[in-house]
Amino acid sequence: MALLVIASCQLMVVLDITIVNIALPDIQRSLDFSTTSLSWVVNAYTLTFGGLLLLGGRTGDILGRRRVFIFGVLLFVLASLLGGLAQNEAQLLGARALQGVGGAIASPTALSLISTTFREGPDRNRAFGVFAAVSAGGGAIGLLAGGVLVEWLNWRWVLFVNVPIGLLIAFATPRYIKESERHPGRFDITGALTSTVGMVLLVYGFIRAAQEGWRDALTLASFGAAVVVLAVFILVERRSRQPITPLHMFADRNRAGTYGIMLCLAAAIFGMFFFLTLFVQNVLNFSPLLAGLAFLPVSAVIAIGAGLASRFLPTFGPKPFMVVGAILAAAGLSWLTLTDVHSTYVGSVLGPMLVFSLGMGMEFVSLTLMALSNVRTEETGAASGLLNATQQVGGSLGLSILVTLYGTASTNEAEKQIPLFLQQATPAERLQFRRTGLLPPPWGDEILTAGVSAAFIMAAIFTALAALIAVVVIQVRPSDLERLKGGAGPGPV
Repeated sequence: MALLVIASCQLMVVLDITIVNIALPDIQRSLDFSTTSLSWVVNAYTLTFGGLLLLGGRTGDILGRRRVFIFGVLLFVLASLLGGLAQNEAQLLGARALQGVGGAIASPTALSLISTTFREGPDRNRAFGVFAAVSAGGGAIGLLAGGVLVEWLNWRWVLFVNVPIGLLIAFATPRYIKESERHPGRFDITGALTSTVGMVLLVYGFIRAAQEGWRDALTLASFGAAVVVLAVFILVERRSRQPITPLHMFADRNRAGTYGIMLCLAAAIFGMFFFLTLFVQNVLNFSPLLAGLAFLPVSAVIAIGAGLASRFLPTFGPKPFMVVGAILAAAGLSWLTLTDVHSTYVGSVLGPMLVFSLGMGMEFVSLTLMALSNVRTEETGAASGLLNATQQVGGSLGLSILVTLYGTASTNEAEKQIPLFLQQATPAERLQFRRTGLLPPPWGDEILTAGVSAAFIMAAIFTALAALIAVVVIQVRPSDLERLKGGAGPGPV
């Protein structure tokens, strides 16, 4: 029951990253969003989530993880209610940012509660397997849930649905989860603010570059400010007696390698969900519900990969699963680069998506276990928060890079397609093009597909880099395998 409560919270937090994707067109029409500001419906959540995860993990260590977990869930519920009731752009973006704060408090404490609830060995391995499967598969479930809610109700229910789920989790937590020991310490507010602001500036710079070009003054200013603020963050962390990011955790090569792998893989998985959602709805003409169903196999195969990894980790250790998982993910994304306007779901999308998902299922279990291996009890919140932060920051930053490449490739393709369209278009079609700036199929599909293929090439490079890090950096000692089997082994438990 404790694992059910923890996994349910993680599922609620993770699926909210993607559940709004399918609802974005309806949100735009309802609240009069511009196309540029619409992207912040996603970014307002992921950036506050990723930026404050470290502070959330530290808060659980100091104040007690169960107490902080409940507070985070209730804050998430309140923000979801406010978002569903939003009447304008500012109200919705504010609610999404507040959702990110609640998620940042609840998610790292959820992972820490697994470490304090389950004994090290097979029990904890299985618990991590469930948690990792939920974390990796939540995005696909979010797309399905979003499609169902938008098609049968309206876009507001992609936010309202969190309210009853969150209240049930908050009610069940005191009944099934024990409070953890509190560890005295201080809150590194300056570190949390500088890390969040720095990442917001960096992501905004990439998004701005996709829209206005790399020579735009605001683009360059955003990148410059991001460098300064992140440099300040590093200085603050080095001088702080109790930093939000304990830099000594990076001294362990396995943990540092784990964070590097997660950074790369998160960029790839965010990109896959984002661009495949565009492709199946705009090129394959799937309805919101059908688009959500199209991603359902992802969750099933991620669960299979996670189950295989958690079952055989004590025998082979995490490194083989890290290497093979990244290679499978790279293969699936490379396969997706072949999609074009003549592609079909079964012939061109389903196969590579399943290969990618199997690899990601193996990866998330191995990475979660490695990140919390040999961590002192009082720092499990910080370690889990850092892993989750790496995932969210990597996803936000990676997606902004992929969007930039998508914009460049689609612009280049548009220069080829517009003359072809104008040669064959009727007067009515030309007038519509001048009003909207959008090309109808098949010309518009060619432009979108060219951009999506370019984004998948970069996503495949990210996963190949993850495989390289796993091969070169990760080292698993015999004592580590002993601990996975439930033996004592050296190092703190």
